[in-house]
Amino acid sequence: MSIADAFKTFLGNIKVNNAETISLRYGEITAALNKRYRDTESKFANSLQVGSYGRWTAIKGISDLDMIYIMPARLWEDYKTSGQYTLLKHTADAISARYPATTVKVDRLVVRVLYKDFHIEVQPAFERDDGSFYYPDSYAGGSWKVTKPREEIEAMAEFDTQKNKNLRRLCRMARAWKNKHGLAMGGLLIDTLAYNFFKQTESYDSKSYLFYDWMSRDFFKFLADQPKQEFYAALGSGQRVRVKKDFRKKAQRAYELCVSAIEAEKEEYRNDRWRRVYGRNFPPRPAAQLVEAMVKTDGYAARNTEQFVEDRFPVDIRYDIELDCEVTQNGFRPSFLRSLLASRSPLLASKNLKFFVKSTDVPAPFDLYWKVLNRGPIAVKRNIIRGQIVEDDGHLERKETTDFKGDHIVECYAVKDGVVVATDRVRVPISTTRE
Repeated sequence: MSIADAFKTFLGNIKVNNAETISLRYGEITAALNKRYRDTESKFANSLQVGSYGRWTAIKGISDLDMIYIMPARLWEDYKTSGQYTLLKHTADAISARYPATTVKVDRLVVRVLYKDFHIEVQPAFERDDGSFYYPDSYAGGSWKVTKPREEIEAMAEFDTQKNKNLRRLCRMARAWKNKHGLAMGGLLIDTLAYNFFKQTESYDSKSYLFYDWMSRDFFKFLADQPKQEFYAALGSGQRVRVKKDFRKKAQRAYELCVSAIEAEKEEYRNDRWRRVYGRNFPPRPAAQLVEAMVKTDGYAARNTEQFVEDRFPVDIRYDIELDCEVTQNGFRPSFLRSLLASRSPLLASKNLKFFVKSTDVPAPFDLYWKVLNRGPIAVKRNIIRGQIVEDDGHLERKETTDFKGDHIVECYAVKDGVVVATDRVRVPISTTRE
């Protein structure tokens, strides 16, 4: 498989695969609000698909969709003064009246309509003369804020055409990367950074899939070299888009992985390296599917028991979660794994490990799952690869021991409303063994 075919297949694999269902839900909400406010049942009039889906940069697994419902201008006077929460409540009531079996919640800025595997955030808004919108903020008595989604959608469409359709494709690839590496990074920020990347280079204006390896490398280098800042000016609208989590360190790592993958262009394991950047939706090497049931090393073979969370839940990383690990041994004071590794102290066998959620901004309630994966010759020799995904017992912690030498990986997944919304991993390099 050529590199062009590999990236083309990858982009096909991450394409939104439930567009018909999403469109149906958008239509249902639009019809309910049109019935309430205009006495029509049109499923298309007076609503605007916005966010990643509206900019055509969403990927498979998207769980957070956005729409604007354009309110009749004649009702502005009814809500203009301190009517922000009332508008949201009336919007929620209209949707609930039409679809009583659907969960509908009023939030600070939007009405959240919850479906299986995804939800739609509905923003009732009044259109202004310049095509922007007033939308309600119900916090602290209420206020009106301005959003300009049409300018963002138009900028994306126009620049994507100028860049030989590479802009939207890069945006989708970047989403696969942030999901793979658990980076809390909003869709508008991704699209803005990709837009800014293409603004400062003409290298890919006439290129396509054959050059997506180089384009990936250069994009992640661009991200890694960004100055630290809290906000960016969104493409098209220029409105502030917040940086939730500093992405530069993970971008630098992605750049290094891209360089490594490009160096392996003529090797059979080339795609394995790209999968380390973009995840399992990047196609495996041709022979990988024939041997993935087994792990072989140093003359030993073991059953590959590793499970993958994307086979169980949609993945759409929107929040941050951070693991830490307390290391204890009889007769010694407890210490923390990250501190040990930072000081280059060896992690020896026969220690007790307690992995725990150090911090997270995932709104409660959510479910937590764990994966513990053993790597290395001894794990294969003993036939204990592990890697099964198991549910947390309610304490947001996982206890393990350092039994044998090798690389061990512990991952956690925060699942909210049936979607993985945050993930983190800790590498545990055990230096010695009792054998």
